[in-house]
Amino acid sequence: MNLKNYTATEPEFWNGRIDDIDDIDSYRMHQIIKLLNLKDLRSLKIDSSKLNICFLGYCCDEGIKRNLGRIGAKEGPDGIRKKFANLPVSFDDKTEIYDGGNLLCLEGNMEEVQEQLGIAIEKVLDNHFFPIVLGGSHDVAYGHFNGIFDHLKKQTGERPKIGIINFDAHLDLRPYDKQSSSGTMFSQIADKCSKENQKFDYLCLGIQSSGNTKSLFKKANSLGVKYVFANEFTESNHDSISAKIESFINDNDYIYLTLCCDVFNSASAPGVSALQPLGLNPNHVLKFTKEILNSKKVISFDIAEVSPPLDHDRRTAKLAAIIINKVINYLSE
Repeated sequence: MNLKNYTATEPEFWNGRIDDIDDIDSYRMHQIIKLLNLKDLRSLKIDSSKLNICFLGYCCDEGIKRNLGRIGAKEGPDGIRKKFANLPVSFDDKTEIYDGGNLLCLEGNMEEVQEQLGIAIEKVLDNHFFPIVLGGSHDVAYGHFNGIFDHLKKQTGERPKIGIINFDAHLDLRPYDKQSSSGTMFSQIADKCSKENQKFDYLCLGIQSSGNTKSLFKKANSLGVKYVFANEFTESNHDSISAKIESFINDNDYIYLTLCCDVFNSASAPGVSALQPLGLNPNHVLKFTKEILNSKKVISFDIAEVSPPLDHDRRTAKLAAIIINKVINYLSE
């Protein structure tokens, strides 16, 4: 199926500081990025012995708009790329990074861009890339999950056991009988799993009690969702949280890892739709992210709700870029 609402990244986009043209140890990310047009993969040749990363942008904040949040996240993908461009290359030559371009939400049609993201993710996985999706509102998760599911079902011929680990202040399990939004996607995934006769396995880390209603917690409990509150993220609780994550990973064959930037404290991430003064410390999130990636079960990753128009000093975009860089380094180890 051909992609719609898609644009490949122009070569001129990736630019930045150059310390030395000849010394590869001085290279920054914009000097090594390779471009990929998902509409034309016929001549694609990659080295399957390497770790091949593919960026995809999800340029949509319609879900936030429907959720009555502060919009601007549709500019997130390019905002993250600009901060990523100047980061130093810190991994070896066994890792390649490709930019697969952007998917656009046109005329408020979020459902269409979610469908197109699913198609793109399936293509990327079929061609042996590790996808990293740049958001964009967190409704990215519905299309992302569908692409993973369709790829694995096709590859294995079975119903794949996919666990979802979400760093987020919100459960995002609202009903969607009237309209889907950035607060409904895990309800949608739960219903998809039910239709496919598959277990819905969801672990949410960093939940804010002030950001979720009693009804949402009842819904989570009825679906068997596991969650850890933000105030539990202390040094003394590290081993306990690690054990919960390890148990969850052991119950699944694949892990889809998703991170909503509103999980962080607002000092670290001011450029989000819903600020969290009591959110998580980025270093705590990175510790657990490394543990999750060390399992070697993570099949795909996204980072959502970076909103450049709301982002003082582009602090949130810089944090997202650093997290992505860390994820790539953890994967390459």
